[in-house]
Amino acid sequence: MPGTQRCLCCFKYLMFGFNLIFWLGGCGLFGVGVWLSFTQAEFSSLPLSFPSLSAANLLLVAGGITMVTGFLGCLGALKEQRCLLITFFGILLVLVVTEVTLALVVHIFHDEMDARAQRDLKEGMEAYVSNPELKKSWDFVQKKFKCCGATNKTDWYGVLNGTLPGSCCSVEAADCDEGWSEPCYQKAKQWLLDNIPSVLVFGCCIGVVQILALIFSMMMYCHIRHAEKNLD
Repeated sequence: MPGTQRCLCCFKYLMFGFNLIFWLGGCGLFGVGVWLSFTQAEFSSLPLSFPSLSAANLLLVAGGITMVTGFLGCLGALKEQRCLLITFFGILLVLVVTEVTLALVVHIFHDEMDARAQRDLKEGMEAYVSNPELKKSWDFVQKKFKCCGATNKTDWYGVLNGTLPGSCCSVEAADCDEGWSEPCYQKAKQWLLDNIPSVLVFGCCIGVVQILALIFSMMMYCHIRHAEKNLD
């Protein structure tokens, strides 16, 4: 077997292996997103800026795109088609650049995003009385996290005429006076941070695989092109 063919065969199986791992990683991210969506179903009436809901949606989108991209890479490696390989390379490059950009945006505008999310939650609280599903979600959140209000328990005063909902107290009652002092946004955010480290480590591993898949796809593309020129 000529040297070029041996190299091409090597790159083919290496790229297939990396993309299989990449695809499985996408399945994992999507699965975690589905798990979060089901376990936090009681929060579904809250604004999407609520930490666990936004994390679930992000993981579902990222996992879905990763699965499709990984499948395309596996197919391109097996078929040895330059068109599929360059398409895979382009999509994966856009995906990597988007991930890096999002990470930088979250890091730089962290405080602004927090403030906006809390403002959305406070605005959503105004429908607590008129929206039974929203009321159910807020009551569940406050009981689960032992918290009260989005940023402070005083958030309820303007909504409930200076009173607190019964779910703000350890024993739910119509005349809840004191209520828990901790805000729900911070408690939910902390709960998410406590449960997300393994997902972040997994995401970093997927990032390394993405970089290697980019390198191998371009090298395989070049070898296929070189082999086709030699045949001509």
